[in-house]
Amino acid sequence: MFKTHCIVTATIWVLCATPLSAPAFQTELPPSSSEFTLSTDVDLVILDVGVKDPQGGHTSGLSKEHFRVYDNGKLQTINHFSNADIPVTVGLVMDNSGSMLSKRNEVIAAALHMVRASNPQDEVFVVNFNDSVRRGLPEDVLFSDDTNVLRTALLNGASEGRTALYDAVAYSLQYLEKGKQDKKTLVVVSDGGDNTSATRFPELMRRVQESRATIYTIGIFDEDDADRNPDILRKLAGVSGGEYYQLTGLEEIATVCRKIAADIRTRYTIAYIPQGAASKDPVRTIKVTVSEASHKKLIVRTRTRYRIPERVAAKGNQ
Repeated sequence: MFKTHCIVTATIWVLCATPLSAPAFQTELPPSSSEFTLSTDVDLVILDVGVKDPQGGHTSGLSKEHFRVYDNGKLQTINHFSNADIPVTVGLVMDNSGSMLSKRNEVIAAALHMVRASNPQDEVFVVNFNDSVRRGLPEDVLFSDDTNVLRTALLNGASEGRTALYDAVAYSLQYLEKGKQDKKTLVVVSDGGDNTSATRFPELMRRVQESRATIYTIGIFDEDDADRNPDILRKLAGVSGGEYYQLTGLEEIATVCRKIAADIRTRYTIAYIPQGAASKDPVRTIKVTVSEASHKKLIVRTRTRYRIPERVAAKGNQ
């Protein structure tokens, strides 16, 4: 496990990348190991990286030498690299507003397909939202991998009211920290834009940039919905290193959920200690490139930027 306080990319299915005061690498384990140990204080960035070929297939078998990581434009040294299928903490964040009533059964079935296709050691929680945000699982159950328990959680509450999307994502990012897995993800399903949250979008994006989560989003919009806003879901996925899916028909959702499960299980973990000119801007940009012998144009998805949390930035300026 990553014994660290650093921000890693999470999947909402997420692993994020934000540096905090975190232990340095004690050793790099052999390729067959899925764990590594950290000690001493450093600023560590951990990236969750997905690589696909032009046809959308997952690209496996890459090594550390195939990757280049740039932080604020500066080439970085990769301190740790892994492509192990490690368990994750996953939040299923489900729109339960009135407009979702006719879609609910298909969405729940697809979410359960995703759980079955995922690592059996994943720990999963459910957040349902409409005018308000609520946990789906019983009060004494933080996480579950039981599909019957999760089905009940997904059915918790009536489909009615408006859409507090920003509040739901903000709550879920915080809830992810209760999980024991270092890799964290959110999967967000919605058919409308936000129309009732107390959380504002700039504040939500700040939290995403500081979080450890990788966020996958699924939009199932009706063409005549005045509140439809796919840009919101696209931005949440893009900045966190996940992927946005906009469905053309509800029948696609099961296939999309299986794709998300496969993507989570085939991502690479890359960690580095930022080197280069210091910047007073707490927001830093990330670029990851991949090259390999066949020279195929590979598609890389990872966190595009991270924000140094205020408490860490303040400490660094002392």
